[in-house]
Amino acid sequence: MNNEYFYKEMIMKHLALSIYIILFLFGCSTSEKIASTNVDNKNTEKTYDIEDDESDFAINIVEPGFNVWLKKIAKPKGYYSLDFMRNRNKLFVTAWNQRVLNPYKYDNNLYQRQIMYNSSTDYGYNVNYKLYYFFIYFQLQYDQKLTGFTTRI
Repeated sequence: MNNEYFYKEMIMKHLALSIYIILFLFGCSTSEKIASTNVDNKNTEKTYDIEDDESDFAINIVEPGFNVWLKKIAKPKGYYSLDFMRNRNKLFVTAWNQRVLNPYKYDNNLYQRQIMYNSSTDYGYNVNYKLYYFFIYFQLQYDQKLTGFTTRI
């Protein structure tokens, strides 16, 4: 019982940290290059960075198991178009932010902070790819459904 509680608590802390990092990324001005955030990891979790030199943006997601899942399960880059992922990310971010604003209806341990994502900003393919698959991973990992669409890997 204690191990199960510890595991759930650890997952929630990692999810919260992931959200903070995403918020940092999209809260920055679009004219500035986003610096990667380094996290002091006491356990076995890792920090994964991806940069898009074409757009001068970077995204950093800290979530145990995400990078392995991304490499093994996610479709390869190029499978989905940038427009597809940008449109889905806009919907996912909108749904996410609505849940943040409604903590009595949705688990505020999962949805703690809003994500500032401007769909008219060109974040580049790599950032949109990573964000898209973070949302897919999140929905599958935590049994959530952010939109009316079937979760597509």
